[in-house]
Amino acid sequence: MPTLDDILENVGEFDRFQKQTFFVLCLLSAAFTPVYVGVVFFGFIPEHRCFSPGVAELSQRCGWSLEEQLNHTVPEWGGHGGDFSSRCRRYEVDWNATGISCTDPLGSLVGNRSTVPLGPCRDGWVYDSPGTSLVTEFNLVCEDSWKLDLFQSAVNAGFFIGSINIGYIADRFGRKFCLLNTILANIVCGILLVFVPTYLWIVILRFLQGLVSKGCWTAGYILVTEVVGPKYRRTVGILYQTAFSVGLLVFDAIAYAIPHWRWLQLTVTLPSCFFLLYYWCLPESPRWLISQGKNDKAMKIISDMAKKNQKKMPSHFEDINFEEEDGGKQSPSFIDLVRTPQMRKNTFILMYNWFTSSVLYQGLIMHMGIAAGNMYLDFLYSALVEFPAAFIIIVTIDRVGRRYPWAVANLVAGAACLVTALIPEDIHWLKVIAACIGRMGITMAFEMVCFVNTELYPTYIRNLGVMVCSSLCDVGGVIVPFIVYRLVEIWHDLPLIVFTVLGLFAGGLVLLLPETKGRVLPETVEDVENFHGAPKAKKIYLHVQTSEVAHD
Repeated sequence: MPTLDDILENVGEFDRFQKQTFFVLCLLSAAFTPVYVGVVFFGFIPEHRCFSPGVAELSQRCGWSLEEQLNHTVPEWGGHGGDFSSRCRRYEVDWNATGISCTDPLGSLVGNRSTVPLGPCRDGWVYDSPGTSLVTEFNLVCEDSWKLDLFQSAVNAGFFIGSINIGYIADRFGRKFCLLNTILANIVCGILLVFVPTYLWIVILRFLQGLVSKGCWTAGYILVTEVVGPKYRRTVGILYQTAFSVGLLVFDAIAYAIPHWRWLQLTVTLPSCFFLLYYWCLPESPRWLISQGKNDKAMKIISDMAKKNQKKMPSHFEDINFEEEDGGKQSPSFIDLVRTPQMRKNTFILMYNWFTSSVLYQGLIMHMGIAAGNMYLDFLYSALVEFPAAFIIIVTIDRVGRRYPWAVANLVAGAACLVTALIPEDIHWLKVIAACIGRMGITMAFEMVCFVNTELYPTYIRNLGVMVCSSLCDVGGVIVPFIVYRLVEIWHDLPLIVFTVLGLFAGGLVLLLPETKGRVLPETVEDVENFHGAPKAKKIYLHVQTSEVAHD
């Protein structure tokens, strides 16, 4: 009796129909980039200092250069990487007073420079930036710098809540319905972000955008892997994630061309309107339709698939039914994730690795955004290394296995973070190279945890296991802005030391997981506990009805 995958082999596993679906969904994956890492450009933190009334006029009268002006009027000025005093405090003197010396202005005002009182930036800040960002528009610096952390944490909190709810919608109402509605909601939130005038509304809309956008990306991932044959499923999943890397390059180029955050937000949102055309050019998942008993609709899509792939659909397939070899069904339970020793070990290690992957991936991007070099070039270099990361995964997972490449990826990421922290600031090019190696390592680890997670849980609890473990990814995303933006105030490379510890520990834990290369997916908890066995494969059968009439 043929299976659903047998039918895909007959009508085409990855031919014209699937390639078209794959291409249009890859556009969706690439468009997720501004939501996930947009804080790098939307929340860019330029060099800044307190605005002091009268300084500009005094500088003009004395004929100072900008550097001379800063040395005379800004506390402890030291150029890039200045401390809290130079960015968040100003001299409490009247720069409009008469008789100020051009050679020693502070000395002429108070006598002893070391006794000049310092005060907060009551009149705002001066930013050394040709464009605008959330930081420059709402003065998210000094005492209010935590509000930038909250901006990024809000979208990750939305990811955390939305991934559960959107996942339910995709399972209950279909992948296509979920995609179209989350695309529309994402467009509305993205456009409103351009026009709302207050920081509070921006955070609220950012949360709502997170609520729908990750679920939208995940629904696309599920759909693209459900319409291809089993031989292509893992490769297509990895390439779908690689499309996100392409989105990083495009986003970087657009941000370079448009350095004003509201115009940038509008530019990256409007193209998403074309995704609403998916209503006409995307199919529903045949697997989902079968699971809902909508066999006629599933057969119509399979027939369309065969026609577009120029394959002949066997005429004797008239109906599709589930016929499960296992007699009973097990109900998933959270307790099952930790009830037995191997399941418990798998769950805790996977949760930690999801958390670590998110913290290191987002953290390295954020840290690079506030480094001393060219933000756009550094972002470009770190995005480019994601492509060899995907290639290495495709080449190694079916040859070497999952466990060792995954562990090495985490260890390399952690070690690279340590090396980056120890390289002096004046050798910036070497710091960038080390950081890019770390980015490549954590990209590999992030992509591998996505599919290994599904291979370590039995069928009846697989979706629940992935949902629970991957939720730690969003928890990491909520925490990482505070790790990066707060710790850099103590020491610029201190976040990298935290990333080192997390990455090395994650690499060691991965070695405790069983290897899943060449293994049949487990069906029961017993299969997981005895992973070296070969559990019987569960199949979805197609019930074949023929037009022949049996004669006595």
